[in-house]
Amino acid sequence: VQLQASGGGSVQTGGSLRLSCAVSGSQLSNLLLGWYRQAPGKQREWVATIGNNGITNYSDFVKGRFTISRDNAKNTMDLQMDSLKPGDTAVYICNAVTIGTFDNYWGQGTLVTVSS
Repeated sequence: VQLQASGGGSVQTGGSLRLSCAVSGSQLSNLLLGWYRQAPGKQREWVATIGNNGITNYSDFVKGRFTISRDNAKNTMDLQMDSLKPGDTAVYICNAVTIGTFDNYWGQGTLVTVSS
């Protein structure tokens, strides 16, 4: 499974960005998908996940501001990020886990910078 994230950039506080993750090598319906982020000098942290049934879960620090979605026909996953804060600055990394075998795959990440 290969993952390619895109859509990062620089925005001011309160702005929005939409990240996308293109998935290849597997049907999306076989995967649990998610986003993680890693800020400079910090450990990687979980942001959100979406199951193959469309059920979503969010970390407390993005709940109500970020929306994760998937398009099984296009083999893509998106993360709509609104009301961005400087604390959201990080490299955002897409993740896929195969349902049943629990193999874990990571994309290369895309940088999001939020300035005050």
